[in-house]
Amino acid sequence: MSLPHALLTALLERPCSGSELAGRFDRSIGFFWQATHQQIYRELKRLEDLGWITALAPEAGRGRKRAYQVLPAGREELRRWTGEAREPKPLRDELMVRLRAEAVIGPTGLVRDIESHLALHLEKLALYQEIEDRDFADEARTRQRELRHLVLKAGIMVETLWVDFCRKAIGVLAEDGKDQAQ
Repeated sequence: MSLPHALLTALLERPCSGSELAGRFDRSIGFFWQATHQQIYRELKRLEDLGWITALAPEAGRGRKRAYQVLPAGREELRRWTGEAREPKPLRDELMVRLRAEAVIGPTGLVRDIESHLALHLEKLALYQEIEDRDFADEARTRQRELRHLVLKAGIMVETLWVDFCRKAIGVLAEDGKDQAQ
């Protein structure tokens, strides 16, 4: 995935200023695609230079921020990118290698790190479930809404998987400690 396409998507959902976009990004797309606020501002400038977005004239008054909107060329680029066939990316997670190393070298205290992972995944799962309860409780169904809900459901499934995985890993690591003591 690319940051420019994530920003184009967010701006098509609702034109806004860079600071508002960064905040919205943190609360939505940022759950699965991280970017610093500096990266977002740099990318907005680049998208403007490419002719994919334009800055609207700021509202009258001091301290008003420029809002950005997507131009037809930006919409077409997003359509092109979205329609491209992509190979799935292979899982590449350091924790998996660390567990394999733990199997070879014996107890290392990795369980404490996995307990931290578990706490973070439980927190994120609770947040996603709260968002689902808040934003998708009513029966209003549109294609756009269903697709957004599908993305959220994917996040819920991933976090549920990680919670289950961490709990199992903690259980195995705890058993390994008992084996070593005997």
